[in-house]
Amino acid sequence: MKKSKKIQSAEQVSAIILAFRCPICESEMKVKELKSLVCEQNHTFDFAKQGYLHLLSHPIKSQYEADLFTARQKIIMESNLYTSIHQVISKLIQKHVNVSEVLMIDLGCGEGSHLQRILDESIDQKFTGIGLDIAKEGIMLAAKNYEQPTWLVGDLAHSPIADQSIDVILNILSPSNYQEFKRILTENGLVIKVVPRANYLQELRAAFFVKDEKREYSNEDTISLFQKHFHVLERVHFHDSKKITRNELENLVRMTPLSWSADPERKLAFVNQSSHEITIDLDILIGKNIVE
Repeated sequence: MKKSKKIQSAEQVSAIILAFRCPICESEMKVKELKSLVCEQNHTFDFAKQGYLHLLSHPIKSQYEADLFTARQKIIMESNLYTSIHQVISKLIQKHVNVSEVLMIDLGCGEGSHLQRILDESIDQKFTGIGLDIAKEGIMLAAKNYEQPTWLVGDLAHSPIADQSIDVILNILSPSNYQEFKRILTENGLVIKVVPRANYLQELRAAFFVKDEKREYSNEDTISLFQKHFHVLERVHFHDSKKITRNELENLVRMTPLSWSADPERKLAFVNQSSHEITIDLDILIGKNIVE
């Protein structure tokens, strides 16, 4: 008889229990009867039947809804738009990580598809994956689709992760909290941050907006802040373009916050095309903690 997702999730957390701390009091935790995660002060978090843990210490409203995560999952898993970037990230991990067993967390993972794709590509080392996001809708979709990683609803600014427990932090097109990142990294751990460059999804910017400020973007402030907090081992410019179908265009528009303030008629005209070339233009930053 196949184990339930709840039991699978509890067993996965049990195997990496030293990587957890209570999001309320920061004490150590243990899995109790494969039902709950309990800390030394008896703060208790039940495993959901869908196969995830809800570890927010207080409710936080996310601006992202289920429809966005469904569209993102389809674009990442059913099109080849992001395939090459996952392959590049996997090779960078192999290049810079020297341990055979790797605990990797995707902070701001959304519905988990980037993490799952990178795990799929990373076959030369033994990886254990954790995905954390503030949006319950995203984590529920992740747990529904991908069984191997451990899925957490949590706040990356106050994460339920223990000090110096993570070998690799992924932070892909997502907000950051560098003090938390530095706290949870092992001594030789890596942060892999992916940020958009000026031409990322440039076709959407050109189609949606007339004003220059919406059509132009610079990541230099973001990169400068990263460099203040981490020793940068490598900065990789990634540029690719792929032709995607009309259905994929619809999902792309649904998944990106660029469409939130776009004119509805401009959006409709864009997705009514039979296909379109789309540009992926990103910087991949590889950093580690600065030794004082």
